[in-house]
Amino acid sequence: MSEIQPTRVFYHPGTVTREERAKVLRQTGATLWFTGLSGSGKSTLAVAVEQVLIQRGHAAYVLDGDNIRFGLNAGPKILADTRGYDDDRAKRFGLGFSAADREENIRRIGEVAKLFADAGLFALASFVSPYRKDRDAVRKIHEQNKTGAIPFIEVFVDTPIGMCEQRDPKGLYKQAREAVAAGKGMGFTGVDDPYEPTVKPELTFDASRQAVEEGVAMVLNYLVQRGLVAGA
Repeated sequence: MSEIQPTRVFYHPGTVTREERAKVLRQTGATLWFTGLSGSGKSTLAVAVEQVLIQRGHAAYVLDGDNIRFGLNAGPKILADTRGYDDDRAKRFGLGFSAADREENIRRIGEVAKLFADAGLFALASFVSPYRKDRDAVRKIHEQNKTGAIPFIEVFVDTPIGMCEQRDPKGLYKQAREAVAAGKGMGFTGVDDPYEPTVKPELTFDASRQAVEEGVAMVLNYLVQRGLVAGA
């Protein structure tokens, strides 16, 4: 039986408060979590919101689901090809698309978004994040943040799957349908893996009914209502 080792990790509180950061940045940091099917318009909306926030003098940064998988949450092949990991290390630390890996993907980026927001930025996270429990877990770490609760705003991009498939900018739905037809599961959200809708999102956007500009206005109005930014 292994001996229980004493902890080596202790929380070290800083001396700069979030209120002091907010005064300097003229904004209160928050995480805006854009979730929905592939091709629903999550990233398009997040990037558009970022652009307007920056134009208005606010600090904001988009954390995009695809981009994150080239670095922080890279898969085994990328780690092996670009970081020099051997097969064992690449498989151990790389993330694929199994349910467990998707959970870890969201856990990691949830922590990063929380740090950005705690520093006073608007973290605009755009991830399919198909499982409700994973999104709820990210919300919880924001609510229980050691320096005080951080605003967490879930934006459900509820575009119908028919439109998402019609767009299919990456050809992923086509690949998934072909894989299923051939009897080979791909685990692709909306085709052979479920998307669990948010029960009570702060905001809902449907690209089949609303223009991107309407979505941006909706998000900005909400930030004003919450007192996170000043009105235009």
